[in-house]
Amino acid sequence: MKLHELRPPEGSKKERHRVGRGHGSGWEKTAGKGQKGQKSRSGGVKGPGFEGGQTPLARRTPKRGFNNKFRIEYAVINISQLEERFETGSTVKLEDLYTTGLVKGRYNLVKVLGDGEISKALTVQAHKFSETAAEKIKAAGGSVEVV
Repeated sequence: MKLHELRPPEGSKKERHRVGRGHGSGWEKTAGKGQKGQKSRSGGVKGPGFEGGQTPLARRTPKRGFNNKFRIEYAVINISQLEERFETGSTVKLEDLYTTGLVKGRYNLVKVLGDGEISKALTVQAHKFSETAAEKIKAAGGSVEVV
């Protein structure tokens, strides 16, 4: 077989259905949209959430509280998790936190908290550290690096 002889399997490629292209096509005149009405017009279908003019559910339900659009969200890790996953003397980089699954992909920033105990000397890199986490890491002989 040569490159110019390659063909897709029979029946795998199907031509696009072109409606409104003359009487011979079998999809002429109304082109499958039926007679008259909003849905037969171009651009006539209302978007999701439209309830025929009735106030949509999203606007009927009461809203409470305040959502700060400038809020900065951190992925939170405890030092006990670092103790479990990493070897003594290793450098814990941000990439390592993602690859080990401690931090999921949707978070950009990482904060280390001081819950649990740590006995290994680790060099930990993160965007933020709580005071207790920094103290415990340093007391175990490790170091803290703010990225």
